[in-house]
Amino acid sequence: MSTQIQNSLDLGRLVRETRKRLKLTQPQLALAANVGVRFIVELEAGKSTLRLENILRVLQALGGVLSVEGMDPFIGNKQDEVR
Repeated sequence: MSTQIQNSLDLGRLVRETRKRLKLTQPQLALAANVGVRFIVELEAGKSTLRLENILRVLQALGGVLSVEGMDPFIGNKQDEVR
């Protein structure tokens, strides 16, 4: 199942709902993702300036992955063309 995320508030709501469905507290999720509790609080509140690396850790701890659609999947191989 996939969920479209349009902004940081959508991501925060999804993280909160998933955490609660898994019956995890914010401190438990923070420990599982190796981030601080404050990070979880800010992520769930929709703060837009959080580190992507830590967001990915939280998503992984919840059993999720980040997926991007609608972009050229070979863009990483075309870096030489851009330079």
